[in-house]
Amino acid sequence: MRISFCQALLTGAIVLNLLILYFVSRAQQQMMEKRRTQGKGLKKTSLSVSGLGVAGGAVVGSIVGANKVGGMVGGMRSPRVTVLLREFEDFENYVGDVARSFLRQRPEVPFMVVADALPYPPLSLPENARLVVLSPSPEQPPQTHRPEFYVQTEFILLVPDGVELEHGRQLERLIRELEGEGGGPVRLVAAPVLTRAAVHCLHLQVSLKEWTATYSVGASGSSGSVCTALHGDAVVLIRTEDLFNLSVPLARPLLSALFIQTALRGWKVKLLEGLSFSAGHRPLFTSAHNQWKADSHLKEATSQLMRSFGLKHLVWPDGRDQWFGCSKETARCFGTVHDDTPEYLYLERWTPPCCLRALRETTKYVINILESSGVRYWLEGGSLLGAARHQDIIPWDYDVDLGIYQEDVPNCEYLKNLDSGSLVDANGYVWEQAVEGDFYRIQYSEANHLHVDLWPFYSRNGVMTKDTWTEHKQDVEFPEHFLQPLVPMPFAGITAYGPNNHRAFLELKFGEGVIENPQYPNPAKKKLGRNQL
Repeated sequence: MRISFCQALLTGAIVLNLLILYFVSRAQQQMMEKRRTQGKGLKKTSLSVSGLGVAGGAVVGSIVGANKVGGMVGGMRSPRVTVLLREFEDFENYVGDVARSFLRQRPEVPFMVVADALPYPPLSLPENARLVVLSPSPEQPPQTHRPEFYVQTEFILLVPDGVELEHGRQLERLIRELEGEGGGPVRLVAAPVLTRAAVHCLHLQVSLKEWTATYSVGASGSSGSVCTALHGDAVVLIRTEDLFNLSVPLARPLLSALFIQTALRGWKVKLLEGLSFSAGHRPLFTSAHNQWKADSHLKEATSQLMRSFGLKHLVWPDGRDQWFGCSKETARCFGTVHDDTPEYLYLERWTPPCCLRALRETTKYVINILESSGVRYWLEGGSLLGAARHQDIIPWDYDVDLGIYQEDVPNCEYLKNLDSGSLVDANGYVWEQAVEGDFYRIQYSEANHLHVDLWPFYSRNGVMTKDTWTEHKQDVEFPEHFLQPLVPMPFAGITAYGPNNHRAFLELKFGEGVIENPQYPNPAKKKLGRNQL
């Protein structure tokens, strides 16, 4: 078959077009691959510190050396550390003096101030310091309110207001000390402001399950103190990646929030000996009124931090307790309980300690009244189980149960007239006939409904029974001989009465081995794992 000239020409044109398309496609692929490679480099230098959990805002000012990674730039050493000042008061501060102090000694070091909202009166900052405002601003792109987008140094130095840098060797010593720790548990190093005696090295144990943080005194050594928290005025050096991989890296109060998060990760801080930073402004506030305002702001910020972290109880080294949970004047920490499973169990937590405290107080109060009134009672159900297992309320329980002899009810002034409604006694406790059934309930207060339930039983042919029953499997009849006699048992910080053979009593109600095999009240909804004990 012959190929005409026109057919040959058409074939050649098609082949030529295919070749052109091939080379164009290959060039595009090479360009895309080059961009991907560049993108990875940028991600390593700027986005590896992502994960900041704060709200949006605005950015004011400029920063020196933000694009320097290493080596010499313009005849000046490339910075390895960004100085960050987070804690200050709008109404009186020395932020501008701090920035000028650091930039005078090390002008190449980036200096950043971070505020929740735009400070007023405005800060007096040098040109080469940056202010990052965290509060949202709808016209701004998202990165403007995220400090990690402006930090391209390996380290961050967290400094308090009023501190001064006397010479650059202070920064170099801190960096050298942190690098010397390698990949060990020490992930932060610190130096005191003014004197070593002003800063205490503490051990911090955080139990989110128990909503509690416990501080104890740490030990000191000749080369420094290694601990998990500091109390006092200090500057702290941390790797940028470590800081911005925390859940809330710049929450306030800064050091409290920082050490709670680092302690949960098993990180330690080394407080250095022989190195301190001076401070030209101590005390920070020139009037008692401004000091009072600052103290009030600190108290408010601490309460907000503890609420956001789910911590309701702080224990200080001197044994002092600080509470951030419910009280007699507030509602309890959890809502209505469904399926015998309080909401905190789904958070992998147990009963908040403030609630346990209120339950213990209510139990002690009710038992004192029952005993003084001649009402025979005994620990019932889960409360008896707690006494046998913990000598206390079960750590995840949310009420206390007592059985009483129905014939003794008229002996108690608070109980005998409750058919007509509820009453609030002189101490603020609420006594009422429960709406859920034929039993009595004593609440901690009108606001706080943590409670003790009293279950009336009467004897019939040697068996303790009652007229109405709940759906709980432990709500059953039992032989009266368990109550003859009643025996004292330690419970919730007091001595209460319980059945004379509590093991047999509990196994009758719950099943064999119930003391040794703890479980949540409704395993069909939420099971207690062996690793949670």
